[in-house]
Amino acid sequence: MDILKRLHMLHPKVIDLSLGRIETLLARLGHPERSLPPVIHVAGTNAKGSIIAYLRAMLEAAGKRVHVYTSPHLVRFNERIRVAGREISDADLIAVLEECERVNAGDPITFFEITTAAAFLAFSRTPADVVLLETGLGGRLDATNVIDKPALTVITPVSEDHQQYLGDDIQDIAGEKAAIMKPGVPCVLCAQTRNVQRLMQERARDIDAPLYGEALDWDVVLQGRARAPEGFAFRRLGPAGNRGDGVSEKRIFPMPGLVGGHQVKNAGAAVAAIQVLNGLDLGFDVPDSAIAMGLKTVSWPGRMQPLKNGPLFDLLPDDGEGDGADEAGQDGGWELWLDGGHNPSAAKAIAAQARAWRDKPLYLVFAMLRSKKPLDFLKPLEGRVELLRAVAIPGEDASLSAEEAAAAAAGWRMDAAPAADVAQAIRDIVANGSRPGRILIAGSLYLAGHVLKDNA
Repeated sequence: MDILKRLHMLHPKVIDLSLGRIETLLARLGHPERSLPPVIHVAGTNAKGSIIAYLRAMLEAAGKRVHVYTSPHLVRFNERIRVAGREISDADLIAVLEECERVNAGDPITFFEITTAAAFLAFSRTPADVVLLETGLGGRLDATNVIDKPALTVITPVSEDHQQYLGDDIQDIAGEKAAIMKPGVPCVLCAQTRNVQRLMQERARDIDAPLYGEALDWDVVLQGRARAPEGFAFRRLGPAGNRGDGVSEKRIFPMPGLVGGHQVKNAGAAVAAIQVLNGLDLGFDVPDSAIAMGLKTVSWPGRMQPLKNGPLFDLLPDDGEGDGADEAGQDGGWELWLDGGHNPSAAKAIAAQARAWRDKPLYLVFAMLRSKKPLDFLKPLEGRVELLRAVAIPGEDASLSAEEAAAAAAGWRMDAAPAADVAQAIRDIVANGSRPGRILIAGSLYLAGHVLKDNA
């Protein structure tokens, strides 16, 4: 869209953290952010998108109309803005963007700030029951943090990422994200490192924000065999903490539709948020049946996603062993998977899934932006990847070259080599792999977007 290209040119920097510019624009627009239904504001380093996907699925299963704002998109910008359950149309998107452009009158403003204002404008004009709002970067000075009184905040696991903007100290990063907490507003807190946990608790205490912390007030426990769990228990914890004798309430839910052990914890955070939401004086009543349905039907592309058809999938040999992967990734042939994880915490989640995938080799197609840390990302995967083929992210000047990405992998004793593109990487892995296995494309959300577009 031409309007998106024009908006990119309104500020010399892609990222310039501040609230002043968007506050000025929102005032000129008549403060649409003050005319929204109850807002659930989500910050953190990893799992923001997954938790929002669970919340959306659960709320919609309960018949609620849900506005959603997330970033970045994978294929189309419209993915960022869902209005009352549907991706915003081109016509409606252009209308709100052009209105923001006109009212902004050429003043400097970042792309994320003006598009966030456009999302608020779209949301304010369509009735809904709730808004799910994801921070773009950090929290304190993120454009989404103009919401003065959300109904609920959620803070996902905090780790190092975007250090060039948030700092190298994990305490500084956590402090930025903790700033979405608001006085008197409950906060659901995912598991954190000890120092980050302490900082979050201090922030909540200082502003009198009720805190519902994982392993303090709630947790999740797999049900059945560890290798093939039948579901999970969401437990409300009493004064004894997370010991069995401290459980005050337990509810059993089916395994989530998103793949990976970490997704059970993400699902638990969403259940915790729904429980808190139900207890607020907002007229919400999301029953366990809707929670269970949402867990089954949830969808979040580019996150440990099996690709079961398309041009890239067609490069895999037809070995007669099935159509790729079932939900758990269990069959004897070649499989193709996609994950947009791009920081060390995401790599640890991938490594944990690799430990569960012990029935066949794991092969990796890898790309990464220069601003990330490829050595740190690849370290948890050492010894778990049989072959790695590195590619550059198409159209991204900030991408590592295929040769640079391959060199980073070689530093962890991986059998690594550059490839011209993802298709060539897949062909090379098929030709050189010891036997049929899982090919995982990972390292960048931007790469994930290109893969989904090319594989359509």
